[in-house]
Amino acid sequence: MNAFLARTGVNALALAAAAWLVQGITLTGATRVRQVLSLLVVAIIFGLVNAVLKPIVRLLTFPLYLLTLGLFTFVVNAGMLLITSALADTLRLSFHVAGFGSALAGAVVIFVVSMLASLAFGGKSR
Repeated sequence: MNAFLARTGVNALALAAAAWLVQGITLTGATRVRQVLSLLVVAIIFGLVNAVLKPIVRLLTFPLYLLTLGLFTFVVNAGMLLITSALADTLRLSFHVAGFGSALAGAVVIFVVSMLASLAFGGKSR
């Protein structure tokens, strides 16, 4: 349970950083409390999307991972971020990713922030 809470917190931190740094990723809301709650729900959705869909996509795109020496990871992560944005829009949460370019930049920010947070908190980085 603690690992789930820690991973959700790291995801929320990374998504907040992406929304702050990438112009096409927006986190809106009437109040800060609503933004934080939306961000926590989006972090849970992001974690579930990564847990369920990402292994399937990795398996199907394995040759592209080999061909690009692993850089295709950012494209897959951008896709997961777009799926998360679509689910957040469906649930009327205040998180939106404008397009693939923004998702790709957001995937890079999320990767860096997640790695730094995992190293800072002593967890293993993904």
